[in-house]
Amino acid sequence: MGRGRVQLRRIENKVSRQVTFSKRRTGLLKKAHEISVLCDADVALIVFSNKGKLFEFSSDSSMDQILEKYERYSYSEQHFMTGTSETQDIWPAEFPKLMSRLEVLQRNISHYTGQELDPLSSRELQHLEQQIDTALKRVRLRKNQLMHDSVSELQKKGKALQEHNNLLAKKLQEKEKTLNDQHAQWEQQNLAENSSAFILPPPPPQLPFPALTIGGTFQVRGVNGDTRAHQTQPSSSSTHIPPWMIRHVNGLED
Repeated sequence: MGRGRVQLRRIENKVSRQVTFSKRRTGLLKKAHEISVLCDADVALIVFSNKGKLFEFSSDSSMDQILEKYERYSYSEQHFMTGTSETQDIWPAEFPKLMSRLEVLQRNISHYTGQELDPLSSRELQHLEQQIDTALKRVRLRKNQLMHDSVSELQKKGKALQEHNNLLAKKLQEKEKTLNDQHAQWEQQNLAENSSAFILPPPPPQLPFPALTIGGTFQVRGVNGDTRAHQTQPSSSSTHIPPWMIRHVNGLED
């Protein structure tokens, strides 16, 4: 069977009342913390036990700041409801309050900077430490987020530069390949032109020349390189002595 509905009335048993107060107080503080975190709301909770013991909770903002905000809001509501006719009567009474709030704010700033901590109790110091830790967590979270975004942006830029570099390298390789092909074609053309310019024509055929030999044999070299011997026959006219030689010989005898 389901749990029955609890009737809301004062618990007569003192022990049970104290236990219930402790449990409900813990749950109430937990709920206040949850709503402050989940909804990013400024929450201030003040609880007094039947013995006058104070239990309080405040979100990241301090209790003084939340109460000050509440007073400003309630004052604005009252001022709006009563009208502006009572403004001159209210401001002189509000001036001391504003001065006291200013002193509280200045004192809180001093506490946040680590100054004037001697008057604070251990509970107040613990509360101040929690506030500073919460503020540090937010600062670190924001710093880490900015660093992560910066690293991601740098990685994107590095990837884009790498892709651009690969594209340039590919274009350079294609350009070098084209230049090498053109250079090879140019060398082949020059080699073909030079080889055709330096080819010598075949030598003309050699004609046979007889040897100038008076009498005897001479060799005739043919076109194909074969040699043939020929015998020269003395001419009949070479056996006759010319007349001028006879006269010369006769003169010598005389």
